[in-house]
Amino acid sequence: MTNGSGPGRTVLVVEDDQTINQALTDRLTAEGFEVVQAFDGTDALRVFEERSPDLVLLDLMLPRMDGLEVCRRIHARRPVPVLMVTAKVDETDVLIGLGVGADDYVTKPFRMREVVARVHALLRRVDRAAELANLQEPSLVVGDLVIHRASRRVQVAGAEVHLTPLEFDLLAMLAQQPGAVRDRASLMTEVWGWADARGTRTLDSHVKSLRSKIGASRVRTVHGVGYALED
Repeated sequence: MTNGSGPGRTVLVVEDDQTINQALTDRLTAEGFEVVQAFDGTDALRVFEERSPDLVLLDLMLPRMDGLEVCRRIHARRPVPVLMVTAKVDETDVLIGLGVGADDYVTKPFRMREVVARVHALLRRVDRAAELANLQEPSLVVGDLVIHRASRRVQVAGAEVHLTPLEFDLLAMLAQQPGAVRDRASLMTEVWGWADARGTRTLDSHVKSLRSKIGASRVRTVHGVGYALED
């Protein structure tokens, strides 16, 4: 694995539709990535082990093993950002995907430009997290919620809570100013690295997943504006 959001970074594209897989591969290659391909879930795990990609672009519906199980097994081996691609729009499927370790998702049909932007944003977030860990910044404490920024660990009432990397970044951003409302656009820009109207569904899905892990009442919705973290 290599630093930098483009050249030298390897992306594993897992998509059983050969036309879509090749289109994604061609575009990401043009962006400077080294791209490896897999066309089913079992093959994805094999290629993941062999090539150690920096990011996985993972279709939800795959032959031999679905994307959720692939995501679970990938994260059991080592943490790596996962961008899930799904034809499903059911919120439950999205939350399950986030729960097993997907960092973000896009729904089909998607714009190629949007996928590329999210890939770059996820890799930039990984680099920022590494820089933060080197700085050894102090923990954030909000009530009985403790956020260890250097080790990227979270405890609620003394119990360890597992968050995905993006959930952690979202929580840490809200915790910097407990009680203050952060608007949607600033959260999307600072956590994901991009913001547009369609991104609000991504943000809302992550907030719901975060609430299920730290307690629903801790993240307050301010309708039409954004979110605030309560103690």
